[in-house]
Parts: sequence; C-alpha cells; structure tokens
Amino acid sequence: MFTASETSVIGLTVLAAVAILGWGFYRARPFGKLGIFAWLQSVVLMAPWLLLFGLLATGIYINIVGVLFLLVASAGIYIWLGNRIRAAGQDAILRSKAVDKLNHSTQEAEPIARSDGAAKPDQQLTNVDVISINNEDLSAIRGIFGIDTFFVTQTIPYQEGAIFKGNLRGEPEAVHARLTANLQERLGDRYRLFSIESPEGKPVVIILPSRNDPQPTTLPQKILAVILLAATIATSLETAGLLLGFDFFTNLGQFQQPLPIAAGILAVLAAHEIGHRLVARRHQVRLSPPFFLPTLQIGAFGAITRFESLVPNRKVLFDVAVAGPAIGGIVSLLMLVVGLLLSQQGITWGFNPGVFQVPSEFFQGSILVGTLARVVLGSTVHAPLVNVHPLTVIGWLGLVITALNLMPAGQLDGGRVVQAIYGRKTAGRATVATLIVLALASLANPLAMYWALVILLLQRDLERPSLNELTEPDDARAALGLLVLFLAIATLLPITPALAGRLGIGG
Repeated sequence: MFTASETSVIGLTVLAAVAILGWGFYRARPFGKLGIFAWLQSVVLMAPWLLLFGLLATGIYINIVGVLFLLVASAGIYIWLGNRIRAAGQDAILRSKAVDKLNHSTQEAEPIARSDGAAKPDQQLTNVDVISINNEDLSAIRGIFGIDTFFVTQTIPYQEGAIFKGNLRGEPEAVHARLTANLQERLGDRYRLFSIESPEGKPVVIILPSRNDPQPTTLPQKILAVILLAATIATSLETAGLLLGFDFFTNLGQFQQPLPIAAGILAVLAAHEIGHRLVARRHQVRLSPPFFLPTLQIGAFGAITRFESLVPNRKVLFDVAVAGPAIGGIVSLLMLVVGLLLSQQGITWGFNPGVFQVPSEFFQGSILVGTLARVVLGSTVHAPLVNVHPLTVIGWLGLVITALNLMPAGQLDGGRVVQAIYGRKTAGRATVATLIVLALASLANPLAMYWALVILLLQRDLERPSLNELTEPDDARAALGLLVLFLAIATLLPITPALAGRLGIGG
C-alpha cells in the first residue's frame, strides 16, 4: 500500500502530465493536421516514461529488454509521425505558393521588379533616415531579396543593422543559404544574416555588422581559466580525500591516496570537454577555453564554455551541446557499471574493501544508480553496508556532474539542447522553471542551492540566436535530446524509502 505522501506525489505527477498533454492539444488544434501530428509526437515521447515511472511507483520492475523495447517503439513512432508532419507541411507550402502566384498575377509588376523586393517604397524611404547602415550598403542588402526567396514588406532599424519583415518563399534552410550567399557576394564578410522567428511567429531577416560577432578569449580570461583548472584539481583531490576519510588540505603528504579518485573525476570532465570540441571542430565552430567551476561537494560542477563564433543553425547548436554530456555520461556510466561488476566480484585493485563500505541508502540517492546497483549487485544492496569498488563512486559523481549540466536552464548544455529543439521562448520558460525547482530542492539539499546560484549569476541568459533559427533539428535529434534530459532526471531524482524497500534497496 502507498503512504499518503507517495499517493500525493503520484497523483500530482499524473495530473501534471495530463495537464501538459491537454495544454499541448489545446495549442495544437488550431494548426489542423500539422498541429495534431506534432502533439501526438509529444504524447509518444512522454508515454514510455510515464509508464515506466508508474510501474516503478507500484513496485513493478521492468527488465532492460522491456525498457529498450519501449524506447525503440517510441522512437520509431516518433520518426514516423515526423515524416507525416513534413509531408503535410510540404503540401501546405505548395498550396500557399499557388495562392500567392494567383494573387500576384493580378498585380502590377513594378513592386516585384524592384531590386529591394519591397512593396511599400514610402515605408522604406522613411526608415532609411534612421538606419545606421549607409545608403550604399543598404541598397546592396535590399538587392539580395526577391519574390522567390524572401519578399520584404517592411524595413525596421535595429541596433547597427536592420530588420526585414516579409514573406518566406521556400524552405527556410535553402532560403537562408541563398540569401547568405547573395549577401557575401555583394558585401563580402562585413555583415551577418540571421533568419529568426518574430514574437508574432513570423519569419524575419536581421542584418547586423560582422563586428558584433563573438569575440575571442582575452589573455586575462585565459589566465582565469588556468586558475580555475588548478582550483578544480585541488577540489577534486579534496573530494577524493573526504571519500577516503581524511582532509586533503590538512594532510598534503597523503596526496597519493586520493590521486586515483581525483584522476577519475578529472577524466570525466576532460571527456565532457573533448566531446564538445570534437563536434565543434567538425562543424567549424570555435569554442572558448573551459572555465571550470570547482566545488568541494563533488569536485566540480563542470565548466562554462562559450561560443567564439556564430552558430550556423539549431542543429549545430544541438550537436555541440549534447556531445559533451554524451561523452562524459558514457565514460561515467562505464565507470559505474565496471565498478559495480568489480564490487560484485570483490576486486579492489589494491584498495581496502572496508574503505568503501557505503550504507545501502547511498543507492537510494538516484533512480538510475539504484536501479543499476539492484540489477548488478542483486540482494547485496539490501544489507545495511555494501562494499563497493572506488570506480562505482567515481562513476556516480561523474553522472551527477553530467546531469547538473543537462538541466534545461540558460547556457547550460541542457538549456542549449532545449533551445535547439524547441526555440528560445520555450528555453526561457524552462530556465525559470528550473530555477524554481532548484530553489525548492535547496530546502533539502544544499547542493541544489549552490547550483541555482551558479545558474542565476553566470548561466541564466540564453545562448545568442543561430544564424538560421527557423530550421528545427530533425526527429532523431529531438528524440536524443529528450532521452538525455530524461537520463539526467533519473540520475538526480532520489528513490523514496518506501519504494526502495519494495525494490529491495536498503534495509
């Protein structure tokens, strides 16, 4: 039987899920078939996780084969629905183009033949006086537009450039590539062209000078990055020392003892950064040096890495953002699984087994870690104390670091993933929601408070827009993004004592 608190949590979770799906259906219905298909994609992605958590809450355990089947089936249906959405979208575009051609065939050719592609010359002349771009460049910029790419209806001054409102005539990615090529042909590398969505949901083009591009890291910033790296090495050694039962800073002569564990933590951080940089190099995107965030609780919170060049599109933003957590998470997960296997066999590699006798409640701190421990170690996790290999603890710390960086907030990896998949508006709302959740969680866990302050002070702003914000990532990327976000939640979400008892974790 469930306790009153567990019943309340399950009930609130179900109500929240139903409310989210209902709100999604309400928002999707006005868009017809396209909206319903998009809503069904959300249902397909949420259903397996709701089912798994529901069964877990009732004490029913699904083996790994069943979990994989649910994930594969969900991903397959998600991709099929995505193909239907694209097919329906193509039909809508063709119908829209046909209507436009019929409408324009009855109009005078003069507005279309104009080199600036605009239908309101009086509006343009009014704006020329307030736009900071010189007239010669402005005339050249207007010449890149046309009836078959982006039909401009209004020009608005914006910072040191201009916003061009109008109608998109084609696929966003192809139109953006063509307009960018036209701009470079006329004005070289002096301006940047951004295709974004206006607050009204309409596509607009923004032209800004290239001098507004992200700037390279300065020498003082590089020095700060080195200092933070040294501090992270020190806090990793201190964390390892505390796990071994002594204070490293007051026992510097024992530096050899915590060295293997500290090296494991640093290996996870290095794998994370290597993942970012390998994918960034493949997409020809420059990254700043990592600014590590040392902490005594888990060694490090990760690192702040900013883009030193403009991101071409949301697909690239997603790839770079998810690559670090993916590589770091895989390394951490391998350490955890290998550590559990070695713990099962009693292999310590020179470590005293008694040093890493952890209480069974240790495995209740994470749904993911607790489930894996229950699968590998079996009934051993039911004992009050469990002997574990050091790799188990290192892997768990690595997963926590990875999960913290996958929180959907600001310029964290998770925030960039949400921004790439759902856009800036949703990413902003997710940031606020994450900070609220962390504020509530800090009442029980001080680590949440520290991380909330880090986000609030350093990472709360969204990533700057990509050059092409209109083209969304494909279905495979969207499914992968939701998977890594779910794994992050499964890592950070603890198991309630009553549920742990039903699963056989803890005394």
